[in-house]
Amino acid sequence: MSRRTPLPPPPPPEHIRAWPGPEAMLADRARAMAELIARDLGPGRLVRFWLLVGGAALGWGIVGAALRAFEGPGDPLVAVFGAGFGALGLAGLVTCGIFLGMGVRRDRTVRRLLVRWAEVGRDEGFSAAQWRVPGLSLAWLLSSLVVCGLGLWSSLGFAVRARPGSETYVDAVVFIGLGAVLWVAGLIGTAKAVGHYRWAVRVGAAGAVGAAEGGVRG
Repeated sequence: MSRRTPLPPPPPPEHIRAWPGPEAMLADRARAMAELIARDLGPGRLVRFWLLVGGAALGWGIVGAALRAFEGPGDPLVAVFGAGFGALGLAGLVTCGIFLGMGVRRDRTVRRLLVRWAEVGRDEGFSAAQWRVPGLSLAWLLSSLVVCGLGLWSSLGFAVRARPGSETYVDAVVFIGLGAVLWVAGLIGTAKAVGHYRWAVRVGAAGAVGAAEGGVRG
């Protein structure tokens, strides 16, 4: 299995930076920033994220189906198959959850690198417009809001439409648990989209101030 392509390295410390000129420095910054943003919000990252969320939801659904197998008469064969499917679903849920957690941790690393690279060459002219990637941010935001809505519908909607005697405890566990999975995933995606856009706006404003100060000093 091939190893994942490593992230771009952080910029060298300021006291040992030795770019041939401002153009080379800005070109390196642009390449690093573009790569980091693609790793953070790119289409591939978006697809992988929602595939993992779908896998976690599917795993929880399998666990719920297995729990329903224990509601009926005590058939040993049904219990064995239910336990097997439950273990399979739980393994899928945990595995997807682990990969989602690793993705969140990697996103933090990417964000730290973005912050450090954004500091490079700020006085040489700075525009963060290309780093806002509004299309990708909007794709993350809209898909995340939809998933949050599905999570609320699954959990709160079940509580509203449930009637005494018409629903079981297993139904409550399945729908509320599925809602929690979708709600948390939607919040993660929403935080990514909003956080990146706000960061780009702040960096652009600070960069404009830094460029102006640099021009005054020049």
